[in-house]
Amino acid sequence: MSVWGFEAIGTRWEIETETPLGDAERKRVNAVIEVFDRTWSRFRADSLVSSLARDDGEVRGAADAVPMLDAYRELSDATRGAVNPLVGESLSALGYDPGISLVAGEPRPAPADWTSILTWSDMSLSAASPAQIDVGALGKGRLVDLVLAELVDSPGNATVDAGGDIAVRGDEVRVGLEHPFDPTKAIGVVSIRDQALCASAINRRAWGDGLHHVLDARTGAPVRTWAATWAIAPDAMHADAVATALFFDGGPELAARWGVEWVRMSTTGRAERSIGCPAVLFTTPGVRR
Repeated sequence: MSVWGFEAIGTRWEIETETPLGDAERKRVNAVIEVFDRTWSRFRADSLVSSLARDDGEVRGAADAVPMLDAYRELSDATRGAVNPLVGESLSALGYDPGISLVAGEPRPAPADWTSILTWSDMSLSAASPAQIDVGALGKGRLVDLVLAELVDSPGNATVDAGGDIAVRGDEVRVGLEHPFDPTKAIGVVSIRDQALCASAINRRAWGDGLHHVLDARTGAPVRTWAATWAIAPDAMHADAVATALFFDGGPELAARWGVEWVRMSTTGRAERSIGCPAVLFTTPGVRR
């Protein structure tokens, strides 16, 4: 197997294929990532979503608006508003702003009426008032899916790993579930084949005194009950979305509707998993039916 590693969208990527990717294939992958980043990154002043944070109106070329924001609507409904794509302003208020100042102010709830502020269709996204969109709840998973799809001409097995959000085509891949309080350890392992595994944890993108990137949009404050989540789905976007939803009430129910298996670990060290989850845990978990 050949491994191509690189940095993009603020994380480490590794793409493993049976034969090395040529220059043309690598250029196509880089182009997919660049288009997505130029559309959805709130850390780029030239992105489409950054333009909507400055001014209301409509932007064209917002590919993936329909699959992602439709999924956000389901996430929001399932978690009673805890997951919300307008949480960008809440993250900025705590210092995770486009400049990554890490200077925290007071928590700021995201607009609860986000579905009346944003409208979307194929290649089009509109905001009724300036709005700071952040698609972090599922955006990296969506991009992993797009990159794997771009490898359609690369024969055989392929694995795309973007900072721990993984999509596998073909043979089984065994993945450790990193302990959120000690990255040198794992709380378990799981094998996936033609599936995706996405994780989220409060020890990643953390700063200040107990601040991290997983916020409850209703309060603008970081979550405190769950420390880490893992979700297994046919595609990475839905796995990523459920990994976010599992920090809140309603997440397991959404996972069941979407057919996603999962594990989560509380901040007190208690593990819980879905009844059909194939992961082998190194602790005795509770089972969520």
